[in-house]
Amino acid sequence: MRTQIRSRNDASPIRANAYLRARSVALRGVHIGTVEIGTNRPSAVACRQGIMHFGVSMPNAGDPTQLVELAVIAEDAGWDGFFLWDHLQLDAVGRPPMNDPWVLLGAIAARTSRVRLGTMVTPVARRRPWKLAKEIATLDHLSAGRVIVGVGLGVPADTEYGAFGEPTQARLHAAMLDEALPLLDAFLRGEPVDHDGEHYHVTAHLNPPAYQRPRPPIWIAATLPHTKPVARAQRWDGIFPLDSRSGPPSAETLAQLVRRLDPPVGFDVVGTLTPELPVAELVQAGATWAMDGPAGPAEPFTDVRGRIQDGPPAES
Repeated sequence: MRTQIRSRNDASPIRANAYLRARSVALRGVHIGTVEIGTNRPSAVACRQGIMHFGVSMPNAGDPTQLVELAVIAEDAGWDGFFLWDHLQLDAVGRPPMNDPWVLLGAIAARTSRVRLGTMVTPVARRRPWKLAKEIATLDHLSAGRVIVGVGLGVPADTEYGAFGEPTQARLHAAMLDEALPLLDAFLRGEPVDHDGEHYHVTAHLNPPAYQRPRPPIWIAATLPHTKPVARAQRWDGIFPLDSRSGPPSAETLAQLVRRLDPPVGFDVVGTLTPELPVAELVQAGATWAMDGPAGPAEPFTDVRGRIQDGPPAES
């Protein structure tokens, strides 16, 4: 295997190198309705590394125009990030209309100026890393450096991979993700890549690099209690954990994860806001981001929109 990737990972402030079952449930019944612009309000809650950031995570489903408008509402209401899921069909039976998240994020970048943007999360194994790098870099320039890259394996595998004649084995997807991430890192830094690996073969030097220096942050989705995704996240810039047994991890589980990670300054831990897990408990557990979005199939989109219009929750 030939691999020559010029890298400054260790010297950089950015560290390099079943969970969607809950999403499948949440996506059913989500309808995109009309939206109205809210009022601007700041979000500032003290957390492990200074300020808790608040994000909105939405299915890439429904009317694409309304999703763009929802992102504008989120920025105007004081949210710090707007993220889209990255699925092709997710529910092959209900067949909700699914949009390309990267095209939507480009439109959102043109309509916003402050809010961070990204996917939660992109299944890298069903993408070509160089094409994905080009999309990320373009969005990063279009947004003047506001991209956060969320990556994972991608489930359900039968509808995201198998339906298109691609292998469905999670172990294979994990191996492809681990091989692709250093390539993605180098492409986004603007470094030459000469790589001959098990899954990817490339000799290229893409231009331009990402707008951010050294590159946009990379967050890793991790399904607990599995340990390998956690170890993968430690090599990069953040972790988005979900518990395969219960969906969003409890405050106790999240706190245990943070203690195990012993994260350096700049490493993000993404928590999920629920009625059982308010901001104060996420702060205490060590999260640096709190994500809101559809609570489940019974929650009307208008309720989600209203909650976003109201702005991020207070710590109390």
